[in-house]
Amino acid sequence: MRRDDRAPKPDAPVYEGAERLQKVLAAAGVGSRRACEDLIFRRRVTVNGRVAQLGDKADPTRDVIHVDGERLQADVRLVYVAMNKPRGVVTTMADEKGRTELADFIGARLEQRVYHVGRLDADSEGLLLLTNDGTLAHKLMHPSYEVLKTYLAEVAGPIPRNLGKRLTAGVELEDGPVKVDAFKVVGTLGRTAQVELTLHEGRKHIVRRLMAEVGHPVSRLIRTSIGPIKLGDLRTGRLRRLTNAEVAALFKAVGD
Repeated sequence: MRRDDRAPKPDAPVYEGAERLQKVLAAAGVGSRRACEDLIFRRRVTVNGRVAQLGDKADPTRDVIHVDGERLQADVRLVYVAMNKPRGVVTTMADEKGRTELADFIGARLEQRVYHVGRLDADSEGLLLLTNDGTLAHKLMHPSYEVLKTYLAEVAGPIPRNLGKRLTAGVELEDGPVKVDAFKVVGTLGRTAQVELTLHEGRKHIVRRLMAEVGHPVSRLIRTSIGPIKLGDLRTGRLRRLTNAEVAALFKAVGD
């Protein structure tokens, strides 16, 4: 009997749409089928929390697969995209007022219909995640998962030395208190300063409202990261698909 023809254990879940596990892994971009067989043989793959064996099958649309402890999104129908949203673009796929919208940049580049994860107001720019994975999108946006977001803001200066402490301690807004997880001054030029803020809040215009409340209104706002995903050198208006490692990092950020 060949080692890859062994029958799965009786308790291994097998669905109607299941395929050989090494085929599922290879289709998800893990490596060649032979390389994936080796991963399974070395007990580096789990399916639904169970260590996989050669001969096991999995359904990429239903089973939860981990490789070396990292969640693998094996469902090839799901897409994960990063976009550098330009200033002046509204975060919607169909704007009733006819303004420049996300659909104008996505066009026919993606076959699947995707949705934005969170929002950036029209005057803000930077990193936006797009996906058709509704479960992950919900977790990334829900405040209980505390996924950090980092922003680079140009604000009115000068910045007092105690501002960071004030922001991390918490500031009361009309809809409740807010505090940042990290704050630093990046640079100053005349009466304008560049500051970096990291927070897990997702309320509307939260950074602009926060900085206005402490006397330093924002003139430009760029989101530079969402959880483990960085804007990097992605050019304005461009899109790129996330790597398997980046998708796994997003799952890890929400505890999956």
